[in-house]
Amino acid sequence: MKYRRLGKTELNVSVIGIGTWQFGGEWGLNFSQDEVDAILDKGQELGINLIDTAECYGDHLSESFIGNYIGRRKREDWIIATKFGHHFHERFTRTDMYGAQDVLKQLDDSLKALQTDYIDLYQFHSGPDTAFDNDELWTVLDKQKQAGKIRHLGTSIGSNDNLHQTEASSKVNSEVIQVVYNRLDRVPEQRVFPSCETQDLGVLARVPLASGYLSGKYKPGAVFDNTDVRHRHDPESTRRKLEEVEQIARKEVPEGVDMAQWALAWCLRHPAVTSVIPGCKNPAQVESNASAAELVTD
Repeated sequence: MKYRRLGKTELNVSVIGIGTWQFGGEWGLNFSQDEVDAILDKGQELGINLIDTAECYGDHLSESFIGNYIGRRKREDWIIATKFGHHFHERFTRTDMYGAQDVLKQLDDSLKALQTDYIDLYQFHSGPDTAFDNDELWTVLDKQKQAGKIRHLGTSIGSNDNLHQTEASSKVNSEVIQVVYNRLDRVPEQRVFPSCETQDLGVLARVPLASGYLSGKYKPGAVFDNTDVRHRHDPESTRRKLEEVEQIARKEVPEGVDMAQWALAWCLRHPAVTSVIPGCKNPAQVESNASAAELVTD
């Protein structure tokens, strides 16, 4: 495994992290604690130290799985990133909750679910600029940092071209940007990444496999049934993506190299990107993801 400094936080994070939205049950699988334990144990065995979760991956369900695991391990072995701003109701249904007092409750609920006294990275979760521009929110969060409940603040931008929230990071003491970035979606390269480099912000690239399109498993003409989240995607957009993936596989992926591993390493080639946080369903996928670090040259 390789490690990089996460911007101004000075945290050294593995270049491959573990994304845990799937633990919340919205991606067609319900996980048991034993299954989560096996995934995280495999990650630790392979040198992964970064877990990314959120308050609304289930109603703190993903956090609870992680907390149960962490409670039986060494807390200091892991860098835990979670988020605030939404209340989960049911599958893919949330209510925005960015008010300062609402966020304080979310923070305490997350700490309880994670069975920890502190969160390494607490991220504003894909909210609108009007919520982000609330000085009271950031003042309250700064007080929680001073109290030791939060080590660092970050921003998970909803639009991968949200320059407003990115450029305001230093003002609100947000030290990390989380953004959708992959070979099929390079928009952050234009404005967000240059701003991150100027401010020395860490960058977490989410959806690095483009919702699985870059996994190498699907060919043009693939059909996704209604148990698959990709069933909700526009059919014409899906067709174009699969055709582009076929071209990428033929022209860019070296012979003998697994496409998913190549796609993760591709994200990490950009100097702004600190770590990628792909999801995983089982220990074998964790191992495959971790192997992408072997393709990273720095």
